[in-house]
Order: sequence, then structure tokens, then C-alpha cells
Amino acid sequence: MTAMKPAVRPARPFFSSGPCAKRPGWSVEALKGAVLGRSHRSKAGKAKLKEAIDKTRTILGVPADYRIGIVPASDTGAVEMALWSLLGPLPVDAIAWESFGEDWVGDVLKELKIKDSRKILAPYGALPDLKQANPKHDIVFLWNGTTSGVRVPNGDWISDDREGLTICDATSAVFAMDLPWKKLDVVTFSWQKVLGGEAAHGMLILSPAAVARLESYSPHWPLPKIFRMTKGGKLIEGIFEGDTINTPSLLCVEDYLDALKWAEEVGGLKGLIERSESNLAALDSWVRRSSWAAFLAEDSDVRSSTSVCLKIIDPWFTALDAAAQADAAKKIASILEKEGVALDVAGYRAAPPGLRIWCGATIEKAEIEDLTPWLDWAWAQVKAA
Repeated sequence: MTAMKPAVRPARPFFSSGPCAKRPGWSVEALKGAVLGRSHRSKAGKAKLKEAIDKTRTILGVPADYRIGIVPASDTGAVEMALWSLLGPLPVDAIAWESFGEDWVGDVLKELKIKDSRKILAPYGALPDLKQANPKHDIVFLWNGTTSGVRVPNGDWISDDREGLTICDATSAVFAMDLPWKKLDVVTFSWQKVLGGEAAHGMLILSPAAVARLESYSPHWPLPKIFRMTKGGKLIEGIFEGDTINTPSLLCVEDYLDALKWAEEVGGLKGLIERSESNLAALDSWVRRSSWAAFLAEDSDVRSSTSVCLKIIDPWFTALDAAAQADAAKKIASILEKEGVALDVAGYRAAPPGLRIWCGATIEKAEIEDLTPWLDWAWAQVKAA
């Protein structure tokens, strides 16, 4: 326990789990090449959008026959486009172990009401039995639970001979974890997570099987314009070549391009994964020494390397009622914010009381190491109050 206030602050206090820290060294000068005051359908505007798609494919290793599109409304918009456009022909196994996954469960069972569908759930900190997923069903799941700190360890549980589609919300996993693309038919993410881009834009990646579903199936419910990806029974290819459905911010596109160029400089996907895993290891080293904090995900095989969730195990804390526990956890985050040490690190409101520390690739290992003494100090202030 650190009773004395630490002398060294992290170089940057940005440990939010979304929007996340910008890349090290970022400044507004990075945006000076943006195509502003021009139509996104101009030659220059479309070239920027196409560059963003092409660099995404190269860095992530997305197969050449998969389509990549820039779509409205961040990761949420991308997921909703997929669910409302593709689901219906088969029962759905909706898998969740935290709040956002439960949102997709709600879409499947309560909004779309897909017949014979089922939910496969686990509490915060754990992963469901993924082997329950039926390869004859469509499967909807997250790769990484942003609000629980639990990730899928691999894609071995997904059948290569599946009849259904796998729809994966990978927003806090992509660029930090190695995704098995041939196991995934739909992958979504937003720019504001691992690469620290600006919000409001989503990425939608479709396998050939997903495209075939779009071209052979029309939902019986109406689709808003921003969800429509086919015309006359054929995929609108322009969406996946930079001709977006609605007007994107070319300033945000420039910021994403800057982040992608930085990703190339640090070693591409391999370098990004190594940075995130190194940050998790630094936090793990502190947790092993801590008398009051532990990982919400107790199993290291399923522990997230990006949105790392901590629970409080000190007996003084666990003896409190639920409301008092929530209040104490919020006070730790408030103290850290007041000191300018760590911003937005309170646990998610629906998760067990605790802290959530972003360890994605745009965070430096030294920043995690400089943060941990402050965690002890803030905890000491709350416990002594």
C-alpha cells in the first residue's frame, strides 16, 4: 500500500476504454492533409476513403475476397447493419458475457424475434461455454468484452463446415488481437478503440458467405436507407470501395489514416499486439503484488489485453453493501481524475464495482508502470476516509 503520494505522474492520463488515447506524439498537425470543404464523392475524397480501406486490409491481414466498408454510427451502426440485414433464415445463437453483448442478444430475441433462437450467457468476468454454439445456426458474439475484460481466446470452437454465419463485434479486439478471419463472416469495429481514432464511423467486414446471404435473402422487416447494402439483389460494391452510404467526416478519415500509418511504423499488427500485451503484463505485475485489487477475469487465458477490468478484494470493501461498494470504487476514479493522473477509469456502470484500465496499443508501458503507485495511493485515501 502506498500511503505517500507518488512523485511521478504518467506522461498522459488517458486510460479511457473509449474513445481511447491517441497515438503517442499525436497533435492536430497530423490532420493537415485532410480533404476539407470537398465532397466525399470527389476524386480526392474517395481516394482518402479507399486508402483507409486498403490500409486496414493490409495491416489486419483481411483476406482479399472479404469486403471492407466504412459505415455510419460507429461499431454500433456496423453491428446493427449486419444483424438487421443478414439475420432471419436460420436460428441464432446469441452469446454474451457483458453489457454490449447483451444488447445484441436483445436485438435478436426481442426486436428481430428470430424463431428458435437462444441466448448463451455468462456473468461478468467469465466466458460462456462456446462449444454450445450450433454450427447450423447463425452465431452473434463479441471477440472482446469491453465492459468485462474477458476475451475469446481463439476461434477453435467455430466449425469450418458451419452452415450459419458468424457475426463478430470486434471493436476493442481488432488491432490488438489476432483474429482468425476464415472463422469469421462478419467483423465490425470502430476507429475510436485500439488506434484511438475519432468516433462516429464504423467498419464492416464481410466474408463471401456473408455477401452470398445478402444477395440471396431479403428480410421481411423494412430496412432504413443506411442499412441497405444491396440493390436489385446485388451487393452495392461502391460501399466497399469508399463510396459510403452517408456523408463521412474527412477530418476523422484523416485521423484514422494517421493512426494506420503509425501502426505500420510500430510493426503492423504484430507490433500492435506486442504493445498491448506488454501493457497488460505491466498491470499484471502490479496486480500480483496488490493486496486489494485483482482481475475481474480470473482466468488469464480469457483476460483482455485492452479493456482490463479490476475488482476490489480487500475485506473492508467486500463487507460493504452494494451501494457502498459502488460509491467507494467511484471515489477511487474521482481521486485519480482530480489529480490528473488517470481519466475515465471507473468500471462500467452495469459491471461489478471496480476500475477499468485501457491497455491498448496507443498506451505506453511506462504510463501503466507510472499509474500503478497512484492506484495504491488512491485506494489508501478511500479506505482511510
